[in-house]
Amino acid sequence: MQRGPDEAALNPRTRPVVLVTGASRGIGAATALLAAERGYAVCVNYRENREAADRVVGAIEAGGGRAIAVQADVSREADVVRLFAACDDELGRLTALVNNAGGLETQMRVDAMDAGRLQRTLANNVIGPFLCAREAVRRMSRDRGGAGGAIVNVSSAAARLGSPGEYVDYAAAKGAIDTFTVGLAQEVAREGIRVNAVRPGFIYTDIHASGGEPGRVDRVKDGLPMQRGGTAEEVARAILWLLSDEASFTTGSFIDVSGGR
Repeated sequence: MQRGPDEAALNPRTRPVVLVTGASRGIGAATALLAAERGYAVCVNYRENREAADRVVGAIEAGGGRAIAVQADVSREADVVRLFAACDDELGRLTALVNNAGGLETQMRVDAMDAGRLQRTLANNVIGPFLCAREAVRRMSRDRGGAGGAIVNVSSAAARLGSPGEYVDYAAAKGAIDTFTVGLAQEVAREGIRVNAVRPGFIYTDIHASGGEPGRVDRVKDGLPMQRGGTAEEVARAILWLLSDEASFTTGSFIDVSGGR
């Protein structure tokens, strides 16, 4: 079985540390829980729902793991700086970052979008991951006294498919994350940092309700080669593989978790 740094007997301050943004629900929560199973201490970031974040932390602690919940809007620079400082203070040296936080808005054609929507979409899905990666590199880079590490960006199959008639703005933002992944990977490889991405497809999470269609996965699943939607846990397993030593020679790469589409 593939394993990360599974060292449950370690002192909590010596466990490898992962910060997962947007970890109170969906793919982020599944990733936080699986990371804890693999031996990581987990910083569970959330923007609004403290109760949901506390449930994730509680589940980790019930399993003998170590976790904290930290509120921060990752599209705001001051919040990002505070988030990483809290992780430093309470968990120790950062080992890994999962840039998962993001979001989409109501399904809409491009000719109906206004600048406010576009600014929100880019802030949440592009600026936030850039700021978080900046803070992670400052801590992980061997040129800055760090021990190296790994970053996984959560992109989307929409970056390849475009999401016409629904979320072209979101798809474009995730296309930017794909380019960011390749560029940052090349920039920091010699400093001991690996940067990769996963591109989920139609996954059963509540992000679809945010777009106004909670049943979207069921509507489209028969058109996928595998004829089903995916689960957050399936995406989390791909993320944890990219973070693990089994992916030690993998950087600037992508795993599509999209049922063949």
